[in-house]
Amino acid sequence: MGEKKRFGLIGRNISYSFSQGYFTKKFEKLCLEGHSYENFDLKDIEEFPELINNENNLKGLNVTIPYKEAIIPYLDILGTKAKKIGAVNTIKFTKKGLKGYNTDIYGFKKSITPFLKKHHTRALILGTGGASKAVAFVFDEIGMGYTFVSRNAHNGQISYGDLDEKMLEDFTVLVNCTPLGTHPNIDDRPNIPYGYLSEKHLLFDLIYNPIKSAFLKEGEKQGATICNGLRMLELQAEKAWRIWNKV
Repeated sequence: MGEKKRFGLIGRNISYSFSQGYFTKKFEKLCLEGHSYENFDLKDIEEFPELINNENNLKGLNVTIPYKEAIIPYLDILGTKAKKIGAVNTIKFTKKGLKGYNTDIYGFKKSITPFLKKHHTRALILGTGGASKAVAFVFDEIGMGYTFVSRNAHNGQISYGDLDEKMLEDFTVLVNCTPLGTHPNIDDRPNIPYGYLSEKHLLFDLIYNPIKSAFLKEGEKQGATICNGLRMLELQAEKAWRIWNKV
């Protein structure tokens, strides 16, 4: 049977998780009998050290909302990109300790690039959490201008109330990095003036459950191109798998 290897996801309220099903199927396909992937639902990030001390044979973890930034003080080493953006979604157990990586960057870049057209030059990033930092990092890499949108305007960020027809004319890419619209609250959506969207716009939602969020449905009604976060998740998961298995 070989060595038992355990992987998992840490987050809060993660029973809906994509990762557990994805990796369980992967292990079955590769006939990896000693491998398992579990959900570790933490009410608070302060429970993390106890998890590490009490669980045996852990080789790698994924990190999701709301701990992508809060996990960093508990890690021993950070990968270059994770350190630069200040958010981690993948942890590898190494001889030197816990090392944090960010594979959201890879997943987002690979999944949004095929949809970008010449007129897509400026983006609105809805939300300011760990996932939004990976999105901003990618936009910096590809030369896309962007502005963060949050509930309150501060530190160069604008508020949802600042969005008007002129803004949405100038910013033709909108990326939802908030959890608004995630199952079971599928009617929730970012508070933007959807009536100003058009066929020139691209709406990308990091949400994958439901497949078509309320945010994407509203954009589709206006003729916008839409894309959910499922492909991004698959890509970042495969990148994490390569990190965990790289000697």
